Amino acid sequence: MRIYGLKAALGAALMLMLAANQGMAQSLPTPGPNQTLGFGNGKIVEFTYTENFDCVDEPTEDLNFNGILAQVDPSELYIPICQPGNAPTFDPTGAPVKRTDKLYVLIPFFSSTNDTNPADAIPCPAATVPGEVCGSALGTFLVSNFGMVPEAFEATPAVAVQCPNPSDPAGSCTMHGDTVDMSLVLATLGKAPNPPTGNIFVPLPNHSHLITTDLAHKKSVWWQIIAVLVENPTDWPAADGSSGITTLKQLNAAISASGAIEVPSNFFLFFGSKIIKK
Repeated sequence: MRIYGLKAALGAALMLMLAANQGMAQSLPTPGPNQTLGFGNGKIVEFTYTENFDCVDEPTEDLNFNGILAQVDPSELYIPICQPGNAPTFDPTGAPVKRTDKLYVLIPFFSSTNDTNPADAIPCPAATVPGEVCGSALGTFLVSNFGMVPEAFEATPAVAVQCPNPSDPAGSCTMHGDTVDMSLVLATLGKAPNPPTGNIFVPLPNHSHLITTDLAHKKSVWWQIIAVLVENPTDWPAADGSSGITTLKQLNAAISASGAIEVPSNFFLFFGSKIIKK
């Protein structure tokens, strides 16, 4: 009888925990077509995008690595070249980027399931950019160089992410670009030529968002993306913000513990934010 009573008590406690978790998950709003969720000082915030993205290319840069500066290379501007690892001087308004608000894009660079199946990588879109690596080719590259297909590039990630929205296809997010050029990051990691000899476009990674506490209720402005490769699964934020990196302090602690890597980018998004769940 005592054993039965203990099992019954444990079962009841488990059911209560599941119900509480389901209730919390259900309390999160469904973003609109031009919205995503994010975190701000441990709170859930909502972003509303009112313009498309921009990836800044300055006149004396050579973002396509063809040896010709952008100021005399119109072809460099035909395709947006969004580069993690690129530190621009100005934002899309022409203001110094050091004064631009920062959006920390958390990228899950680990595999919860130790996935080594190249076919699980984000598939190629209907229209690819020249040289884009996607689908099984992307999966093969990731497994060969990192020993896994990270959640960032899983067609169906095993962790909660804020981009893409549940109704959107993998490799997409509202008002974002659908590719990023990883040439600079891969070169720094020793996985591609250094200096780069060409762009390495991949689908937009699965990701979540973090802004600082004083920016959690704000009208639409430009935000510079600071890409953060999160390598420790325990640092990954839960959908409801109950665990993982949901504050700048926690992000800095993860970086200090070598559980995350932060890099700037020339990628900017235009949105307003507000707190929706404290």
